[in-house]
Amino acid sequence: MKYFLLIVFFSSIKIYAFIYDTDITPWGVDKKSYMDIEILDQKILSFDTIDGKKFSEISDITYDKEKNIFYMVSDEGFLFTLKAKFKHSKIILLNPISGAMIKKSKTRNFTRIQRDSEGITLDSKNRLIISFESRPKIGIFYKNGILKRLYKLPYKLKHRKNLRHRNKSMESVAYHPKYGVISANEYPIKKQDKKIQSIYSLRGKEWKFRMSNAKNSAITALEVMDDGNILVLERAYSGLFEPFVITLKKVYINRCKKICKSRVLAEFSSTAGWRVDNFEGLAKIDKNKYVMISDDNDNFYQDTIIIYFKIKQ
Repeated sequence: MKYFLLIVFFSSIKIYAFIYDTDITPWGVDKKSYMDIEILDQKILSFDTIDGKKFSEISDITYDKEKNIFYMVSDEGFLFTLKAKFKHSKIILLNPISGAMIKKSKTRNFTRIQRDSEGITLDSKNRLIISFESRPKIGIFYKNGILKRLYKLPYKLKHRKNLRHRNKSMESVAYHPKYGVISANEYPIKKQDKKIQSIYSLRGKEWKFRMSNAKNSAITALEVMDDGNILVLERAYSGLFEPFVITLKKVYINRCKKICKSRVLAEFSSTAGWRVDNFEGLAKIDKNKYVMISDDNDNFYQDTIIIYFKIKQ
């Protein structure tokens, strides 16, 4: 059930913004101690447009802690910025700032198939890094959404012939202080065990780990944890009448040999009563604190849900 929280009118960007409290947890679940996480806050973001850009299909999110700003990308190739504030383990502010189309240059647009933006992060210089799926690429972008330059991709990521499906490539991107830009395909590449996933550094390093047992489990987001290991968001969807499972997993890339050790931190399954949605994005907020965000698929019956949680030590 959704509880109305606030309505704000922003005349400068001409939208009505609706932000609701929500609760995806089943009855009787202890939010403060569910597996290895604590659920701190849960919100629905319902914006019509931001700067004339339709706010839907959010595929990833990143957070600038110094400026208290969320950057979000959508499947349609839009970049959104929102002012965000947290207090007493609650989200107390989510105000739209701007919306822009992601572009090759001031005068050149990406084609529709080229602008399938799926991942976003900030690097050590506070630059925006965005990854794209249908035509695999990762680039550095200015805060107005204009491309600065593209990275050279490893062979396994660059060539679509290595993919199990043409639209199952770079679903995620993150920045590691030691290994630089890292990314992962949604599904393992061809000629690799279907149950063994990989995380790739653009500097050539690769880490393998076992994916979740849920049918059609796929990587949708990555985030770097405080200890240098990787937080992985996995989604498993097989159809309307099949279980829908979202998994948060820690992959221990430090001192990893052939197959990295991993640990499930939380699993949210529709069969257990969780009102899960298409969670595709992760962002680190503070020490051990993160948000994950869902893609509403531009569907009236789905929502853009943001879950604020803490990983217990």
